[in-house]
Amino acid sequence: MKRILAVGILVTSLVVGCATPENAPPQAETTFTEPPLPDGASVAARPTESPADDECARPTASLRPLQAGTDAPPPPQPTVDALRAKGRLVVGLDTGSNLFSFRDPMTGQLVGFDVDIAREVSRDLFGDPNRLDFRILTSAQRLEALQDSSVDMVVKTMTITCARRKDVQFSTVYFQAQHRVLVVQGSGIRGVEDLAGKRVCAVEGTTSLRRVQRVQPAATVVTVPMWSDCLVVLQQRQVDAISTDDAILAGLAAQDPYLEIVGDSLSPEPYGVGINKNNEDLVRFVNGTLARIRSDGTWNRIYDRWLTVLGPSPGPPSATYSD
Repeated sequence: MKRILAVGILVTSLVVGCATPENAPPQAETTFTEPPLPDGASVAARPTESPADDECARPTASLRPLQAGTDAPPPPQPTVDALRAKGRLVVGLDTGSNLFSFRDPMTGQLVGFDVDIAREVSRDLFGDPNRLDFRILTSAQRLEALQDSSVDMVVKTMTITCARRKDVQFSTVYFQAQHRVLVVQGSGIRGVEDLAGKRVCAVEGTTSLRRVQRVQPAATVVTVPMWSDCLVVLQQRQVDAISTDDAILAGLAAQDPYLEIVGDSLSPEPYGVGINKNNEDLVRFVNGTLARIRSDGTWNRIYDRWLTVLGPSPGPPSATYSD
């Protein structure tokens, strides 16, 4: 009887011990929350039809610079004269294009290949490379800023296209890039053909966005305001790739050793300085600066300062003139 009573007490104790207390704390939630996309990010609408090819005759041809030392009197230069009277040149660019225009982490100053190109124009215009006021623009804001004259020129990895030429003027080509793809090493993506069904980051208002949609319509394109935002969403694995100019991609890859540029070029991307359509004299002046830096070695020195990650200097692009 004592043995049976002891067993009963033991069983009762085990049952009570296994019961869940009414006041037990709730279980902690373990659901993973994906990091939010950057402000301004969205999924680009798929085009209802294939984007048309951007074709026109000699898109990179620009106005010839004024020739010094000729007997003919110089033509009027109202824009150039007004800038000299004002004493400052307002330049549109961004702060998220590493190697081209970004803030030096030590000084906070804007530096890069595009910044140095703008400084050479200032040098010729004022005799001082630092008479610049910078206006920070997204890629989508470039054309409007030129059209409403809130900036005097845009030096911002801006590809010369026939469509853009309808709205603004361009200088001669000052840098020749190639459109490629940036991925995480080991992703299995080796080119644009592997982007079908993948999420690809591009910046709104760029040629990269439409070109990706044309060459790989099965990709989902996520748009963000700046290329530095693309780097963030790729590192957080919210997209599978970034697709744009190799010069921009090289600046992103320089910030993360686990990224690599892959695939063949999707298209050439000739960069020009954007200028208001009515300011032909400023176009000629800027082209004079570009002609000088091609011939005196300045272009190569700027390249060597910023872009050796792309390899040895290929030399400056040749100028093509329309007149």
